[in-house]
Amino acid sequence: MQLRMDALQAHLAKPLAPLYVITSDEHLLALEAADQIRKAARAQGLTEREVLVVERSFKWGALLEANQSQSLFGDRKLIELRIPSGKPGKEGGQALQNYVANLSPDNVTLITLPKLDWGTQKAAWVGALQQAGVYIDIPLVERNQLPNWIGTRLAAQKQSADRQGIDFIAERVEGNLLAAHQEIQKLALLYPDGKLSFEQIQDAVLNVARYDVFKLNEAMLAGDSARLTRMLEGLKGEGEALPLVLWAVAEEIRTLLKLKVGMSYGRPLGMLLKEFRIWGPRERLMEPALRRLSLPTLETALQEAAQIDKMVKGLRAKAFAGDPWDAMLQLGLKVATGR
Repeated sequence: MQLRMDALQAHLAKPLAPLYVITSDEHLLALEAADQIRKAARAQGLTEREVLVVERSFKWGALLEANQSQSLFGDRKLIELRIPSGKPGKEGGQALQNYVANLSPDNVTLITLPKLDWGTQKAAWVGALQQAGVYIDIPLVERNQLPNWIGTRLAAQKQSADRQGIDFIAERVEGNLLAAHQEIQKLALLYPDGKLSFEQIQDAVLNVARYDVFKLNEAMLAGDSARLTRMLEGLKGEGEALPLVLWAVAEEIRTLLKLKVGMSYGRPLGMLLKEFRIWGPRERLMEPALRRLSLPTLETALQEAAQIDKMVKGLRAKAFAGDPWDAMLQLGLKVATGR
């Protein structure tokens, strides 16, 4: 059965299922979900815990042995299987199917995985896990969801803040949910219950954001110039390779250009999005971005990307002079603003 993260606590008040599967790239939330299951297991008499980690030398027979072996004191036990790669391979996939078909009633098994890609989600072993146990797929907390998440976490520790304060925290911890959790806990240690002032938050919260090159395009498509500028400065400060940043932005400009040309020939945007395999948050951002950007602007932007590439390679670029990171910022702002 599929279970949402917010329904887990109520579910764990009942007798535990024999199998739980957590899949997520949001490490803090996955850890919290696993901790809830461990706590419930201890409360329900599973006093022994055995942890198996699937690495290159892992022998799948160890999983079967863990399920069949009795606890030293005859107690029920919690078996944790961690698959950091999310790819058990052919042998592992078959072993997992065999394992969940013969779950021991004396044990509870917890399997943790990263977020599975679309192809892996269709694998037979994933279907077997979903059928045999409680399957908890925890999505990423996207940037637009972060303020609400922060507000909920503050409320849980009997604190609150106005929108300015919450937005300040969100800007400082973007892409780093564990750091967000730590900064929110710090506010509980520093200040009493109640509403926090912006000055209190500003004094306490550090800049611990981790910027993702591929989230940069999200800010650019959304036309969020302030976030785009902040992310580029962060990537530069973190020592990110400029060629990777340029490649990501240039690829997005090429995609926008292809969509714009297709629309100029009367093709529906929905059909073009499917053709170019664009979905999720990026799909929702495409239509407003295309309304904002003209065909000549996109063509010029692609030419400027080529000039920045020359700058990065140490060649003379006619269109720009100076720092290639500054040129990168100007290119991003051109797409973000349509000017």
